[in-house]
Parts: sequence; C-alpha cells; structure tokens
Amino acid sequence: MTRSQKIKLVRILVGAALLIAACLILAEGWLKIGLFLIPYLILGYDTLWKALRGCLRGQIFDEDFLMAAASAGAFIIGEYPEAVAVMLFNQIGVLFEQYAVGKSRKSIAALMDIRPDYANLEKDGVLTEVFPDEVAVGDIIVVKPGEKIPLDGIVEEGETSVDTAALTGESVPRTRRAGEEVISGSVNLTGLIRVRVTKIFEESTVSRILELVENASAKKAKAENFISRFSRFYTPSVVAAAVLLAVIPSLFDGNWSDWIYRALTFLVISCPCALVISVPLSFFGGIGGASKCGILIKGGNYMEALSRCETVVFDKTGTLTKGTFSVTRVHAEPHTDEKTVLSLAALAERSSNHPIARSICAHSADHAHEALLDVTEISGKGILAHTQSGEVLLVGGAKLMRGENIAFEPLDEIGTVVYVALNGIYLGAIVISDQIKETAAQAVRDLRETGIRKIVMLTGDGKKVGQSIADTLGMDEVYTDLLPADKVSHTETLLQAKNPGKTLAFVGDGVNDAPVLSRADIGISMGAIGSDAAIEASDVVLMDDDPKKIAIAIRISKRTLRIAYQNIVFALGVKGIVLLLGALGLVGMWVAVFADVGVSVIAILNAMRVLDVKKWATSTRS
Repeated sequence: MTRSQKIKLVRILVGAALLIAACLILAEGWLKIGLFLIPYLILGYDTLWKALRGCLRGQIFDEDFLMAAASAGAFIIGEYPEAVAVMLFNQIGVLFEQYAVGKSRKSIAALMDIRPDYANLEKDGVLTEVFPDEVAVGDIIVVKPGEKIPLDGIVEEGETSVDTAALTGESVPRTRRAGEEVISGSVNLTGLIRVRVTKIFEESTVSRILELVENASAKKAKAENFISRFSRFYTPSVVAAAVLLAVIPSLFDGNWSDWIYRALTFLVISCPCALVISVPLSFFGGIGGASKCGILIKGGNYMEALSRCETVVFDKTGTLTKGTFSVTRVHAEPHTDEKTVLSLAALAERSSNHPIARSICAHSADHAHEALLDVTEISGKGILAHTQSGEVLLVGGAKLMRGENIAFEPLDEIGTVVYVALNGIYLGAIVISDQIKETAAQAVRDLRETGIRKIVMLTGDGKKVGQSIADTLGMDEVYTDLLPADKVSHTETLLQAKNPGKTLAFVGDGVNDAPVLSRADIGISMGAIGSDAAIEASDVVLMDDDPKKIAIAIRISKRTLRIAYQNIVFALGVKGIVLLLGALGLVGMWVAVFADVGVSVIAILNAMRVLDVKKWATSTRS
C-alpha cells in the first residue's frame, strides 16, 4: 500500500473504533452528538470538503455530493450511527478503489519503466552523462552492462545480449553484434557496446510506445462512454427524485422525518460509484494486462472491436512468413548467364529496403559496376530503371513483364519469381523463397479456438506460392497476385460479407499495408520493434513478430468486455431493487450502505480479475 492508502486505513480503523465506542456509551444530548461527530469528521472531512468545493465550482452532482448530503441529512435528523456508517463504508470503498487503480497502474508503470533516464555520450574519447533528448542522430553513445539502451541505433563496436522483455513480453535475450540494430527501452545485459544513434529521442521506439500507452485511456469503448453519459444524467435525476420522495408524501401524511430518512437512504443507494469506477478500471486493467504480453492496444474502443472480431485477414510476407528471403534458383536464358541476371537485378534493387531486394543484393557480389540515372518503382509490379549507358532495365514480377510487352516464359516454381529484362529482351528469372514462421500454424488454430469464423490470406505472390502456404496453415480463403489496391478491394468485399455487429481485423507488417490497416475495423501490426510505421498505422501493435499473440489479444479483449458488462448488469440490478425497497421504506440506511459500498467493492474486485493475464491469456478458453 502507498503512504496515502496507509493513512486512509488508519483513519478507517480509528473511525470504526470510535463509532463502536459511541454506540456502546449510553450518552444523551450534546454529549451523544459529540461522540458521533468526532468519528464522522475523521472519516468524512475530505468527502465534505470535496462536495463543498464542487458546489462552489458549479459541479454539484457527483458521488461526493450524494454521500455528503445523505450522511449530513442523517446526522441532522438524529440517525447518528447511520450517518457515521455512511462515511465509514464510503472510505472503505474509496480505499478499495485506490488499491485497485494502483494495482492496475503497476502493469502500465512496468512498461513506463522502459523510459531511459540518461545516455552516455562519447565525444573525443570522453564520456558525458546527458539526457537522452540531448543526443543527436549520428552521435556515439556507450551502453554499459545493466543499463537501458536510451536511443535506437546500430552497434558500432562490441557484442552483448539484450533483454527486450519490457517491449515484447518475452524473456529470452537476443544477441546483438556490430552492424545490428538495438532498440531503445531494451536492457543491455552482458557486454559494453558503442551505438551510433539513428533516431532522436522524440522519434525513438520507446518514446512512441510511451506516448501510445499514455493516450490509450482517451479512446474509450462504448461501455465507458455509456457510463460517462449515464452518470451526467443519472445523478441529477436521483437527487431530484430524492427531493420529491421527501416532500410530496410528507405533504399528505405530515410524517416528514420518515420520508426524509427514506430520501436520504435513496441518495446513498443511488450513488453510481460501482459503475463510475469499475467499468473504466476493467478497460484500464485490460490494456495494462495486454502490455505485459507485449501487446499494445491503443484504447478501449479497439479492445471492444477486438472482442467482436469474426474475420482475420493476414498479409503474408513478414506476418505469416519470416520475411527473410533467400535466392533458391537463378534461371538464365541461353543468350546470357546466371551471373548477369543476378548482377542486373541487384543493380536495380540496391536502393530498396524491401526484403526481396536485400536478398538479391546479398546473393550477388557484383552489382555496383554501374550507376542508374533514373529508377521508378511501379507499385506491386517491380522496378523500371535507366542506366548511364542508356539501357532500359526491368526487374519485377510477371505483371511487369506483361505490362511492358516483354516476351517471357513464366516459371512454375514455389516461391517469389523476379523476372529480369534488358532493352526489351527477357534475360532470365530469380526464384526467392520465404519461410513460414514456426508459430503461424498454431496461431491459426488458436484463432479458431477464440471463435474466429473466417481466416483469409492476401498476397502479391503467385497462385502456386500463396495456395501452398494457405494449405499448410489451414486458411479458409487465399487471394494471390494482388497489388496494394487489390488488397484494399478484397478487404472491402470481406467487410461487406461479415455479420452485422461483428468486426474484421487485418494483420500486416505496418510498412506496406497502411491503406488496408486503416480500412479494416481493427489494424494489427506485426514485427513492430523499431517500425515507426507499424506503431502509427495500426490500432493494435504486437511488440514482436509472433502471430500467436493475436489470439491472446482477442482473449484479453473478450474477458475485459465480459467483466465490464457483468459489473454494469450487477450494479444496476442490485441498485434498482434496493432503490425500490428504500422508497417503500422496507430497507434502511444500513442496507443502502451495502447497495453502494458493497456493490462497489464487489464490482472493483471483479474488475481486478482482468489483470491476471498471465494465468489465463494462453488458455484455449476465451
């Protein structure tokens, strides 16, 4: 418990002891009032002050006003034990609320712990400890064993193991050597490394993640918005109803004290604490729990959409496959040779960061002999380039060859086929293969267990490659030979085919799939470590490239929504029944206290169940 929570607990214990003592002492008159007034003020001074301050600011109708009005009214009409009990149990409810919110914040605070405090800037052989935002791109920083890596960069010197658990939820360290990338927010475990900074702090992975999490609470689910709207109208309505309950019947029978007592009981019962606290707490806890698993959900609205997901659409490369391509075959026409085909393809692809381009360049050691004057990338088809000697080079898929009227013989191979033509003459082709991720098949099975009705794959690869992967993974549908615009079109068709009230999620690498990610009901980015585009374009970010976490995110979302709606139904049901009984005079203030504080405590404890994601997120039950 925090210091303030411990102080509140002491107040509750002292107040309860004084209340019991006041009940046991047979005093009358002012002495009796004094004996009950002391615990009343000890327990309720902050509630009374908040209610008064709210009235002065024009913010009258809130939980503090209801508690203050009900308890003060009970005290005025001589129901001293009930007045003190209202404040006592109100404080107990507030303590439970603070503890629950604090516990849910710990999961967010654990993620916030990735924020670096300093960076060791190296200049002229001298190390200076500076704030991370003082480091510029290109600077060299030194990260010692045990320190957080403060900025994104490339290892210039040294070798180490890096702990990315705070980012990905995975505890297995990753080895990083010279020339490899390291991500801010991870922890250097073993060796000293020198890192050349590639992004300023404001654009680093850790800054974007922290901004995402801090802003998540602003994007509320329908259930949260319902409670916010409900409270604005509900509280003034019950205050008006309590006034009418006190005045109108009294005008007929003259029994003012009885009807005022019923009205005060009505006020205590009607306090919306259980709803106002437990429902947002459920979503806050769900978002925090997901972050423990390396899943960043940008708001309660996206969590609600995930819980209603029935269709999942996958991009192939980098999502279901590793995205680490390798050249498996080079085909050359009789009038040329394999080396020429490879070197020309590498010449065209050397300025591209696409995984296929990198694999071609890595396989060819001879591709820098000539510079290109002009390079045009034709979306979804390939590259058209002009060399310094005036030659026209085409490197891309079959659609590019057909579009440029190149006579060629398509290769019937499993893999991505890149065709090469020079000055309108077909030279040959390169076959590049990608590997399916080890967890992809399990991810598809897990999604079916969560209730996903349809799983679809979209790919720009040929039919043979796409169908082979789809059959291996057990996809329901696969669409091949797609341009980026075709993927959007197919997604539109799938959106129209889904059932009313259900949602569609698109899973991509966050770099080339931005149009589809934004068009789908939920955009999920894979392989998000170090990818700014992934964090910006999607609604849900998986901090590693494990597709199994999609099912975990859906389970977390369903459980969160289920708990939130349980609390809404439970709180409204109990309060509705007890409000009616209180208005009829069948229950008194003590039952009213249970209907308020008891229901709040039960709802809060129920909401806290969503935090234990590690115990159930990998379960087959959703």
